[in-house]
Amino acid sequence: MRRWRRIGAYGLCRDGERVLLARGSATARFPGVWQLPGGGVEHGEHPTAAVCREFVEETGLTVEVTGVRLVLADVVRLAGVEGPVAEHTDRIVYDVVPTGGTLCVEARGSTDEVAWVTPAELAGLTLMPFTAELLGRPAEPLPESTVPVTDVPVTDVPVTDGPVTGGSAPTEGAMRPAAVDRYQRFAAYGLATDPAGRILLTRIATGFPGAGRWHLPGGGTDHGEQPVSALLRELVEETGQLGRVTGLLHVSHRHNTAEFGPEGRSLDWHGVRVIYRVEVDAPTEAKVTEAAGGSTETAGWFSRAELAELPRTEVVDAALSRL
Repeated sequence: MRRWRRIGAYGLCRDGERVLLARGSATARFPGVWQLPGGGVEHGEHPTAAVCREFVEETGLTVEVTGVRLVLADVVRLAGVEGPVAEHTDRIVYDVVPTGGTLCVEARGSTDEVAWVTPAELAGLTLMPFTAELLGRPAEPLPESTVPVTDVPVTDVPVTDGPVTGGSAPTEGAMRPAAVDRYQRFAAYGLATDPAGRILLTRIATGFPGAGRWHLPGGGTDHGEQPVSALLRELVEETGQLGRVTGLLHVSHRHNTAEFGPEGRSLDWHGVRVIYRVEVDAPTEAKVTEAAGGSTETAGWFSRAELAELPRTEVVDAALSRL
């Protein structure tokens, strides 16, 4: 089965106990199924901009993002032109509040109804699994979508915004073929500390973007992998540490139209990064355990004073500002 990846941004908008939901139209992947308003993050677009744009398109409302609620992933089976496709979606759910507009239905789009739904009414609706889980309802698996979607080639390219390599994904949009050498990547990183308050960092190897700078442990998620699972896997591979995720800190993005790394050519590259808070209860000497030739050359524990003297990536500084 062919595999696709996409990134989506969605908004949880409440009015008292009611929640705003949108129903998939006949042209949607799953017609008649309800979910939180939102959709695909376009190439180079910040996820918060994506959710605000999608809200206007699907509901007629303008919204303000007040926080990030959760990040999760799922895989659904689609009917592709060249055969069935397993589509992995990384979903970022934000808390949003309305700031203007008038509630209305999207014209000739992927939704055909929007409504404020009470908890009692949820029981009678078919919900997307991620929406059901978020709202405390049983998450029922969806059948294979019978709505044909245009095939989009997916190429695994070792492009990074830090000390990792990973697969790329096409932009979602209308599922049209992505431009040559244009890639979108989803990654999970951790701001990890030990009981003494030291911070765990990794140094980017020569030949990779950001070489010589210190970065948060983490990296690209695999197809079918949850972001938290990917982070804990990367933590072992890059630093040899066992950690536990204790919270969600931040979601950021980086768009570089001329990224150049070990693939040997310039790329229009868009990375979306989720940053978690991680605690390592029984720290050991930090050491790289993944195979030689990777993008992490070394790892170490640092005090806040020591960290201030290190060359760091912007991801480290963004995480520290929210510690």
